[in-house]
Amino acid sequence: MFRPFVTSSVVVCLALSAGARTRSHYGGALRIETQSDPLRVPDGIARRLVFDGLTRLDQSGAVLPGLATRWEPQDENHRWQFWLRPGIRFHDGAALTSAAVAASLSQSCARQCPWTGLNAVANSLVFTSDSAMPELPAELARSMYLIARQNDASEPSGTGPFRVTSVNNEGVSLTANSDYWQGRPFVDTVQVEGKRSLRDQWLDLSVGRADIVEVPPDLLHQALQDRLMVLASRPTDLLVLTVSSKGALHDDQLRRAIALAVDRSALFNVIFQKEGEPTGSLLPADLTGYAFLFPAERDVTRARNYAAGMNTSPLILTIDNPDASTQLVAERIVLNLREAGLKAQVRPSSSQPDADLRLKRIHLEAGDPAAGLDEMLGNFDQRITEETSDPAKLYQAELDFLKTYQAIPLLYLPRALAVSERVRDLRLTADGTPMIADASIDGGK
Repeated sequence: MFRPFVTSSVVVCLALSAGARTRSHYGGALRIETQSDPLRVPDGIARRLVFDGLTRLDQSGAVLPGLATRWEPQDENHRWQFWLRPGIRFHDGAALTSAAVAASLSQSCARQCPWTGLNAVANSLVFTSDSAMPELPAELARSMYLIARQNDASEPSGTGPFRVTSVNNEGVSLTANSDYWQGRPFVDTVQVEGKRSLRDQWLDLSVGRADIVEVPPDLLHQALQDRLMVLASRPTDLLVLTVSSKGALHDDQLRRAIALAVDRSALFNVIFQKEGEPTGSLLPADLTGYAFLFPAERDVTRARNYAAGMNTSPLILTIDNPDASTQLVAERIVLNLREAGLKAQVRPSSSQPDADLRLKRIHLEAGDPAAGLDEMLGNFDQRITEETSDPAKLYQAELDFLKTYQAIPLLYLPRALAVSERVRDLRLTADGTPMIADASIDGGK
């Protein structure tokens, strides 16, 4: 219990110290560094600064109006109509129209859309589907559905609190949007440098060349020991092992053997230094209250029994977007499988597009159980088709999917950032996204 208390204490101290200072100032430049591309990946840190969605989530996960002011379900959630906020313009001056929004959504969701039809009708969007879409308003708040427009120079243009002034292979430069519909952000400019190693990020923070840097969950304890000012979210990233159902893995007993062989406790205690939580559920415990009902304990004896007599070729395990910690996780899983009598080896994902096993990290953006389960199932081409907030029904829907053993949840991990002392009033959304537009820095006007 001590580690979450320490993290919470750091966050509380940060908030108290910010409140003790004078009110936020306008002006100044904020410097952010990340390992990934800040603008081109779906949850890149710069995307929500440049683009808005039709809807958005508050810190409790409730759906709020965004570029859409209201919405209405019809035909038992098979049809939804969203009405656009009037008077909004993209950063390049073009008007926000229903046709532009439809074009953006069609491009961002070329496949695996929750809807089958999308039409622009006057100042509104109409979504239709053969299946019910009870969680569509929450779904449209996700980062992958942010509204973008390619201007005449083929550069991205949004409606968000910051405009793009320049983009290169390493990062993006942003300038405050004075006409933003929610009000001008406090800082004048934001420079986001991508593809920076963690070592370089922490060094730049220590010497004042960066204001906000990443803290991976496996280094969160070290960051606190180094007395960094840390903001940490609740567990929002699911580390999951996906299992093919082809070839030898078509046998669900073999998939069950793999699930029973994995030692989540070792991953949690050794690799991630007891940050996050081991899980057998698709959703974190604090969101549902029933995650403990999904078994997460290892049972090597049963795994061996299920795998007995199966003379399979070595199973190939790949890692989506590998880093140091996921590489260690993959190697540990291979050892677990060998102890259960199964051969396995780690290979680069580029050389094995149809691998038997894939280790991946899925970011959960939804803030309530029904929307969260729908979002998670969507990663496996499944959806919730019944509108319900009944925990028993949600539990049963999740159980029915996990019984196929095509996805083996391992750990839920938090998102964390280290922040320089000159940053004021920075908060995280429920999914760990920094609220840069509400933050300010010392030395502003």
